[in-house]
This record gives sequence, C-alpha cells and structure tokens, in this order.
Amino acid sequence: MDLIKVAEQAFANEQQKEFPAFKAGDTITVTYKIKEGNKERLQNFRGVVIQVKKGSAKTFTIRKISDGVGVERIFPVNSPFIENIEINKYAKVRRARIYYLRNLTGKKARLKEKRFSSPANTQGEA
Repeated sequence: MDLIKVAEQAFANEQQKEFPAFKAGDTITVTYKIKEGNKERLQNFRGVVIQVKKGSAKTFTIRKISDGVGVERIFPVNSPFIENIEINKYAKVRRARIYYLRNLTGKKARLKEKRFSSPANTQGEA
C-alpha cells in the first residue's frame, strides 16, 4: 500500500504545474488542450468555480451559461491538458460548494465581488 502512495507522489512531483490559488465563487478562465484527430488546439472555458475537491485526485468544477443553457465541466488539477488558469474575479461566498447557483437565473445568480486595492492606487494619484 505504501509503494502505491510513493509512486503517486513521485509522479505528481514531476509534472505538477503551479496555478494561482482559487476557491468557490471565483470566476476563472481555464485554457486547455483539445485533440481533434491529429490536430491540437487550445480552448478557453470561463465560468464560476462551484466546488474544489481535495484529496489524491484533486478536481474543480466550473459552471457557465452558454446560449441560455447551464454547462458544467470538471477539471482534474493535475491534468496534463490544462495549459493555464487565470483568475478573472474574486467573489464573496459563505459556502465551499455553491450548488445553489444551478437553480438561480438572471440577476439572482450574481455573486458579490470582492475588491482588492493595489498599493499603487492608494497614494492618491490624480
């Protein structure tokens, strides 16, 4: 049993990419590779993070509305197909898993944005 864990850790340390820290409620853009036949291309998926699962198989779920239909996608954190993760907005939520967004539409589905002031803007430049 210990040999399996040692092998998983060795494999994870080799290919692990550094991504920014995000949590439920944040709006992120995931750039991932898609293989179509013998061609490869990059595609962006932008949406709200609904959940982040920890453990040996770390995953996160993103939800977006596309043509009036809700689309959710689950990404493994250690996937070799994920090229980049960019954080677009931080949101203030009270839960770690915000499944209630599935039932909300329109203005009710908006989350309170968390704003950070940068040190350069606090000096009162005109």
